[in-house]
Amino acid sequence: MKHGKYPFILSFLALPVGLYAWLVILPFAQAFQISLTDWSGSSNTFEYIGFDNYANLFKDERLVLPALRHTGIILVVLPVVTIALGLFFAFMLNLGGRVRRGRIEGVRGAGFHKVVFFFPQVLSVAIVGILWKQVYAPENFGGLITGMLTAVGLPAPVNGFLSDTRFVLAAVIGVLVWSAVGFYLVFFSSAMASIPRELYEAAVIDGAGRGPMFFRITLPLLWDSVQTAWIYLSIVALDVFVLIYVMTPERGGPDGASEVVGGVIWKYAFNHGEQAFASALGVVLFFAALSLAVVSLRFGRRERIEF
Repeated sequence: MKHGKYPFILSFLALPVGLYAWLVILPFAQAFQISLTDWSGSSNTFEYIGFDNYANLFKDERLVLPALRHTGIILVVLPVVTIALGLFFAFMLNLGGRVRRGRIEGVRGAGFHKVVFFFPQVLSVAIVGILWKQVYAPENFGGLITGMLTAVGLPAPVNGFLSDTRFVLAAVIGVLVWSAVGFYLVFFSSAMASIPRELYEAAVIDGAGRGPMFFRITLPLLWDSVQTAWIYLSIVALDVFVLIYVMTPERGGPDGASEVVGGVIWKYAFNHGEQAFASALGVVLFFAALSLAVVSLRFGRRERIEF
């Protein structure tokens, strides 16, 4: 502190800020630079072509446009369904039990249920993809769901759910929800623990049911947590290609029925040898994720409730 407060603070920030700029900001800047060229990724020469790659992004009706549509569907469905189920299960585990002496309780074995729901979080994406690929497999390959449907006399896709263009995207979204609900159940349960029980006890005395308790007490007090969950799930929705790579035929098939933006970036970069075009699509995806986070934080803002 002999040399002043700001040099003292700068001495601590210089190294981490420098590392962040080198390892995070610089690669993003380099990706933007590459997107302005015609670099194929396999040569040491390239020419700057301006914004031609960005102008051509939406002209690819075979890969880019279906991928944008599928990513948009996942971006809407995944956060809504996951947050709704996470809130419901968290509320029931913490406040869905019997009322004794004016005190509302959670269901029996709530701790055990949380562990069971959280279990998918300890599995890697590759394991989850391989596991559910077998679950969705055709009956003659030991598919669990198709076998159960056939056993009860219901129709099932002959080639399994992942090889049917009608079901593959819904099947992938189902796996995403299954793998994420447990984490957000625990996340919302932890947030509910900070809500004073006196509020619920007063609601019980006034004769309020579970529905009014949830919408008038729990949800308003958990709004910041819901907002955070929405942002993280939106990022997951934009970064879903790893699961699709493992699960689906043709890594986005069949016939592009489960293609997403991340998959298009991978295919252009490594299959088509168009690193510059892939970088342009990656830059667009980056700004889309950033804009989504800013919009969610800005328009989801509410007045904080203090106890």
